[in-house]
Amino acid sequence: MHSTAEYGAIKMKTAPSINQENRSVGVQYDYIQQTRVSKINEFLRSKPVRLGKPIYEYRDYIRNGLHKSVRQDKLPDILSECDNKQLSWMERSALLTQRMCEAEKVVIEPHERIVFTRTLCGIPPIYSVEQWDQLIKGKSVHELGPISNICADWGMVLSQGLLGRKAIALRGLQQYASDSEKVSFLKASIQTLDAVLELAGRYARKAQVLGRKDIADTLAQVPAKPPRSFREALQFLRICHSVLWMSSHYHVGLGRFDQYMWPYLQADIQSGTLSWPQAEELLAEFFICLNKDSDLYPGIQQGDNGQSLMLGGVRPDGTDGVNELTWMAMRVGCELSLIDPKINLRISSETDLELLVLASEMTRKGLGFPQYSNDDVVIPALVKFGYDLEDARDYSVAACWEFLIPGRGMEVVNVGAISMPKAVDKAIREGIAHHEDFEQILARTKADIFLQVDEIVREKYNLILPPAPYYSALMTDMLEQGKDLSAGAKYNNYGIHGACASAAADALAAIKMHVFDGSDIRPEDLISALNADFVNYDEIYKLLHDESPKVGNNETLPDDLLVLLFDYFAQACESYPDNGRGGKIRPGSGSAMYYAWLANKDLLGATAEGRRAGEYFGANLAPSLNIKVNGPISILKSFSKIDYERIINGGPITIEFSDSVFNSADSTRKVGMFVHTFAKLGCQQLQLNTLRSDILKEAQAYPERYRNLIVRVWGWSGYFCELSNEYQEQIISRAKFRM
Repeated sequence: MHSTAEYGAIKMKTAPSINQENRSVGVQYDYIQQTRVSKINEFLRSKPVRLGKPIYEYRDYIRNGLHKSVRQDKLPDILSECDNKQLSWMERSALLTQRMCEAEKVVIEPHERIVFTRTLCGIPPIYSVEQWDQLIKGKSVHELGPISNICADWGMVLSQGLLGRKAIALRGLQQYASDSEKVSFLKASIQTLDAVLELAGRYARKAQVLGRKDIADTLAQVPAKPPRSFREALQFLRICHSVLWMSSHYHVGLGRFDQYMWPYLQADIQSGTLSWPQAEELLAEFFICLNKDSDLYPGIQQGDNGQSLMLGGVRPDGTDGVNELTWMAMRVGCELSLIDPKINLRISSETDLELLVLASEMTRKGLGFPQYSNDDVVIPALVKFGYDLEDARDYSVAACWEFLIPGRGMEVVNVGAISMPKAVDKAIREGIAHHEDFEQILARTKADIFLQVDEIVREKYNLILPPAPYYSALMTDMLEQGKDLSAGAKYNNYGIHGACASAAADALAAIKMHVFDGSDIRPEDLISALNADFVNYDEIYKLLHDESPKVGNNETLPDDLLVLLFDYFAQACESYPDNGRGGKIRPGSGSAMYYAWLANKDLLGATAEGRRAGEYFGANLAPSLNIKVNGPISILKSFSKIDYERIINGGPITIEFSDSVFNSADSTRKVGMFVHTFAKLGCQQLQLNTLRSDILKEAQAYPERYRNLIVRVWGWSGYFCELSNEYQEQIISRAKFRM
């Protein structure tokens, strides 16, 4: 363990030298690998996306909400049936899936090839409030209660079909006949699988009546049996993914889409069944489907629905996993300009520039994605934390950015967040009140970080998760073991966010410079200025806000303190070898929604970096708002110094570009080079936004004119006009950088 005296001597990771001016992104891209680019079909590399008119009409039909006319207001009364039959929790969970599938109306639009439209607008309870309170007495519940924010093993499920999964469950009934708990789980899983198969069967029968033989033939194969084509694979995923939401789960991820879907597309292309333009139209229709029900999915804000899709990266065997579907998904996502799916891209320092240029087209359009994860950093850190190498290579992300292993993780990646500004502010105020020096204030900061982590871990130590018989059937080895997800999977770690670290480091740097190393500000005057919210303390405000070093400028003092704060945080999390579910605690650098909540003036007043009470913090890893920053490269350099082998829950560097960045012909290439610099510097995650404050303010005044304006919020993209005012204002206040 490091002593507080080591803050200046602790071995920091120095930002690598980049051969360029700090304010420029003219990186010498010295490793362009044409051999890897050349394996991608010429059509995808050079031809523009040309979707047929019906696809754009379908997109606008969904975007304008015209499909919502088929929705039902009345939900099935499942609670009465559960009580009358005196069903167990497992049985109630299975019945929920069954009755929801049965109550869905079959809707097939004339223009659709990939079907399923959710018509039920909510999830009925399976317990009364009183029953629920009794059930969870003495336990803690995460968020809404049901299992969420994980990802099924979609590749495995596709390869076996639901009948294949059911066969495994039936064998388990014989194998575990003497274990009543396993038998109950397996019967419940079979019940849910049968419900999904019957739902698909009703769609097939309706398609036959409507003369849609193409749909009927597709549903005669999937999801019962493994798909034989790309279209069948997309249809399989659409139904099975949707039923997870209907079973009360939320933030349901799509995982490594280009890895498990590519074999079906590749076979169709090679056989001549599909051309590249036809394949793009099918993919576009699937992407549009994901936007049908997004307003029904629970989240902190509209659009926070967790439909994350990962592209790129290495395969479990370590070979390059980028393929034509990687490119196609980004091309189609860019062309459609919808908030779902939320595209993520795994890259490394050797990722082809042309792929990064393609990704930068989405940034140019203001979509807020892709979010980038750096394999060079993430995979070794996951292995060091305890993940098997093949699993680490197969990582995806949860709803925002938190790392997870599809099919193998029952991890609760966001059990809470610590407020680093609160820890520092409390330490400063109490330390000065006791006439302490800077070292003692650091010690208080460390103690408070440990205390905040302890409060979160203790509160979640008795976490209870409801049974998930359907979700379990889609996960790796759960049916084979006769084990429900609520009892845990291969990985069962928790994640905690280390929120608003830049502001905390800036505050420490400011008081070290002006209160302890210098004599510009007397300690008692600092406290008076903070208590007065800097009213009538203009000189102190100017020293703290304008004349103190800040994170984001690649300066030693604030960056060292930033690293130290994360070191304290990692130590605190590492002090818990078991989270109560056989896992550990993963510290992260994201802020999630907390960057707005923690800035509430009722929770935290003015702070020593020169922030007035109520002013927002930056989102995730971002410089403090309303400060002078040298440029985007200096931001990367500051955050590259964090020890990401220990800060392993994820949390992206978040940078907003002015739209003027994209005025030149080579703008997307420059942004692609910037992303390469991010990887080469050894940073972990990155998300880029393109904003114009005047447009955002106009959208606030005239939301009806800007219904389709997309912004990056914290780890996801949503429609600006659907956000609450506090998040709109925070986004407007973010600094916009030029190249």
